[in-house]
Amino acid sequence: MLPVEFDLELDHVANEIIKMQAVRVCIQLPDGLKPRAGEIADVLKQKTGAMILIWLGSCFGACDIPPVDKLGIDLLVQWGHSEFR
Repeated sequence: MLPVEFDLELDHVANEIIKMQAVRVCIQLPDGLKPRAGEIADVLKQKTGAMILIWLGSCFGACDIPPVDKLGIDLLVQWGHSEFR
């Protein structure tokens, strides 16, 4: 179970995955959250049934995204330190 101090909006993310009918989803986390990547992936998989891939490469901001076209994913979800919409 994730600690309370992290509000990763997993219900919101799960709803977006379902809404987009995404089958393969990649999650990208800053280094401080990478130790929790497995827990986050498990929650999202349980709520959506999607295959959740964990990007373990860099995550230095919104412009630092993995090669989405080469990963064959339907959706990339990136968490950062500040809200970005």
